[in-house]
Amino acid sequence: MRLRYKPWAKEKIEQYPQYVVSSPEQYKGKWGTAFEKDQPLHIEIGTGKGRFVTEMARANPTINYLGLELQESVIVSALDRLIEAEVTNLKLLNVNAADLPQFFAKGDVSRVYLNFSDPWPKTRHDKRRLTYKSFLKLYEDILPNKGEIHFKTDNQGLFEYSLSSFSEYGLLLKFVSLDLHKSDFEGNIMTEYEEKFSEKGNRIYRCEVQYQN
Repeated sequence: MRLRYKPWAKEKIEQYPQYVVSSPEQYKGKWGTAFEKDQPLHIEIGTGKGRFVTEMARANPTINYLGLELQESVIVSALDRLIEAEVTNLKLLNVNAADLPQFFAKGDVSRVYLNFSDPWPKTRHDKRRLTYKSFLKLYEDILPNKGEIHFKTDNQGLFEYSLSSFSEYGLLLKFVSLDLHKSDFEGNIMTEYEEKFSEKGNRIYRCEVQYQN
């Protein structure tokens, strides 16, 4: 899908530092001070237009959320949604997931969400997948012991690859669904992609995995 470039995106992001954290490294080890309340922090990597993380923040006021998105032209849509939602337990980061240790100390983040990540289908691009072992190490470095990753995708190949990657890394598979919308799972909040794909009849895959250290 071609991303429409928005030349004004950077300027708009800079106008809302109360929503898009401009210097996240200053909160490393003390993310509770970035929010109105010091409470557990969950992050979504690749938040897109922000539907999932915004609705999660609405539904769970006792948890703080961060939506991470690399593309300025995408995160401005999440910013618009956040401004409209007026939730106090959600902020955005315009950063690269590969830089996570710059912004978070061990245990800063209680849970990582990966929703409909780029599958990078070519074998030579496997290191770019957000479930590749180098990224799993990054998540481990910012999660507490027994921290969790919750993962959703409509891409069967990526899901199978990810299950294998999780297992090889030593993560515990706590929950696996090969057809989420036909399961008895409760409380699912859909992303924009999820709604679009499921309307086309695509199967949605989901799993929850936990680090053992």
